[in-house]
Amino acid sequence: MFRRTAVTIPLLLCLLLGVQCTTHRHRPTQPTGAPDTSLSPATKAPTTTKAPATTKADRPGGAGSPTTVAPPTNRPIWRPAPRSALQIQLSGSVDLSVDAPVYEIDGEHNDASVVAALHARGRKVVCYFDAGAAETYRSDHADIPVSVLGQTVSGWPDERWLDIRQIQALTPVIARRIDMCRAKGFDAVDPDMLEAYAANSGFPLTAQDQLTYNRWIAKLAHDRGLAVAMKGNVEQIAQLAPYFDFAINEQCAQYNECHRYQPFLAAGKAVFQIEYDLPLSAFCAEAKELGIHAQRKHLSLDAWSQPC
Repeated sequence: MFRRTAVTIPLLLCLLLGVQCTTHRHRPTQPTGAPDTSLSPATKAPTTTKAPATTKADRPGGAGSPTTVAPPTNRPIWRPAPRSALQIQLSGSVDLSVDAPVYEIDGEHNDASVVAALHARGRKVVCYFDAGAAETYRSDHADIPVSVLGQTVSGWPDERWLDIRQIQALTPVIARRIDMCRAKGFDAVDPDMLEAYAANSGFPLTAQDQLTYNRWIAKLAHDRGLAVAMKGNVEQIAQLAPYFDFAINEQCAQYNECHRYQPFLAAGKAVFQIEYDLPLSAFCAEAKELGIHAQRKHLSLDAWSQPC
């Protein structure tokens, strides 16, 4: 399930005043059902290729920690078409019957058979995972070095921000998560929580730190033949749009931010908009004019949706 943190002061004003800002985004909480524990992220059964098993040396702090966990691939990268529809479901059993060419589901808590079933229906599938915070309920949480764990994410006691400056220490875990997505047959990834520099992370993170980290995440995905979504982080759209294949935004109509996605739209890249509180009449006209696929969803991000 996704969560949302309200914005009370625009980011630019926060920076001028020298205070920490919390930006708005949706995020999953711990699943209500039991996680898929049949296989670990490093050994998930793939549909076509197999992610390599890790050794102690591959884990954070081990000797010879790799720069990447899996070798680059020449797999063609799929990218969603502009104005195409997205069905995002991060809670409950995935409803395979929704008529949308693109689905987004949780990467860890859905196995390869769900991805294959969606592919059999002609759908492309996006893999959700957390790239900027550590969730205690994830199966690989113990692999994250203590040195990179920061402040608890506001309102979410089971999550802590990551020190995104420590890329080498984070590489084994983050790369294995993307390898998991590839091994299960996903077509793209949606790495969440990529705006720690604007939050009270517990680390002196800068905007440049965030740009460096986000571009690194995009390269990991592309090296594995996966498209990558840019989630939120509206303030850095112009700098990051060339590195990401499509964008996902929450409540840009409510916060008057939808027009800021022009760098994606001008480049022919899809933008997907999710609103929770506004009626369709309050945002569909603008979304259609801009070329954004927009819909209303429940905060729980179950199967229900109201597309424009």
